[in-house]
Amino acid sequence: MNSYPNKLVQIRQLGSIDYQQAWDYQEALFADTLAMKVYNRNSPPEAQKQTPNYLLFCEHPHVYTLGKSGKENHLLANDAFLENIGARFYRINRGGDITYHGPGQLVGYPILDLDNFFTDIHRYMRLLEEGIILTLADYGIAAGRIDGLTGVWLDHEAQINPRKICAMGVKASRWVTMHGFALNVNTDLSYFSHIVPCGIADKAVTSMQQELGHPVPLHEVTDKLQGHLLDLFGMAIAPATEGMPVG
Repeated sequence: MNSYPNKLVQIRQLGSIDYQQAWDYQEALFADTLAMKVYNRNSPPEAQKQTPNYLLFCEHPHVYTLGKSGKENHLLANDAFLENIGARFYRINRGGDITYHGPGQLVGYPILDLDNFFTDIHRYMRLLEEGIILTLADYGIAAGRIDGLTGVWLDHEAQINPRKICAMGVKASRWVTMHGFALNVNTDLSYFSHIVPCGIADKAVTSMQQELGHPVPLHEVTDKLQGHLLDLFGMAIAPATEGMPVG
């Protein structure tokens, strides 16, 4: 456990950002945190430094990403078709199968040192899901979990028409996390028809807009979700952390 646990989190609103740019930024923060942990391990307690925590929020242009455990045939489109619909495709280093990101979707990338909180990936995933569930409840949308399936679902109890509203996929090393979640707020759901979402062929996807019958301000959803995650993890916001540093 970290000798000097840091409960502050730096919130960075990245806006609409290219997937590769956001991935590179995550990797840089992730690598810096790991390097600091190595330094701390080799230093006396009085010389150790607090490891940082970050919570990045953004949107992406149309893109499909395939996790390490995914199957490439779950992408149901060739390169020419992807170009025609203005989408890109990346094989990435998170867990999980294939998913879609695009405008109107709230993407969150927590880069946390879990040594600052608890060293339990299962608990970490369940708390991310709980933050989404509580946010949806703020809008009168009843959501929950399905045993054996990561993410957040609607009609999860009756199992009559379960619909996925939030996908998740993370990577962790030495208890430092990256990648995260994608909540469909005002997402164009037609883009999901070109994949087998998360490798699950027999269940549908949905969005807040689809369920409510009207669009929802993305910044409003972001604020509510941020508040729930702060409460669930016992975090406080570090000062002056808006946006992505340049250079």
